[in-house]
Amino acid sequence: MTLGRMVRRKARGAVAPGIFLALAAYFLWSARVGDHGLLADVARRAELKAAQAQQAQAAVALGVWERRVMALKTHIDGDALDERARAMLNLSDPQDVIVPYGRDQRLF
Repeated sequence: MTLGRMVRRKARGAVAPGIFLALAAYFLWSARVGDHGLLADVARRAELKAAQAQQAQAAVALGVWERRVMALKTHIDGDALDERARAMLNLSDPQDVIVPYGRDQRLF
C-alpha cells in the first residue's frame, strides 16, 4: 500500500466523526450562548424578577390610591370635589360664569 492511499483511507474514515463532532460542538455552543441558550435564560430570569418587583410596587401603589379614592367618596361631596379640583388646576367649565376681579379686589 502506498502512503497516499493510506492517507486517503484514514481521511475518509475521519470525515464522518469530524462532521459529527463539528455539529455537536455547534449545538453545544448554541445551547450555551445562543438566543435561547443558558445565558439568555439567566438574563430572562433576571428581567422577570425585576418585572415582578415592579409589579409588586405598582400593586402597593394601586392599593394606596384605591384607599384614598374610597376615602374621598365617603367624606366629600362630588360637587365640592369638582369645585376644589377646578380651583387647584385653574380650570373652568364652559358653562360657568366667570367674573374677573382686579389684583386689589381679591375675594380670599
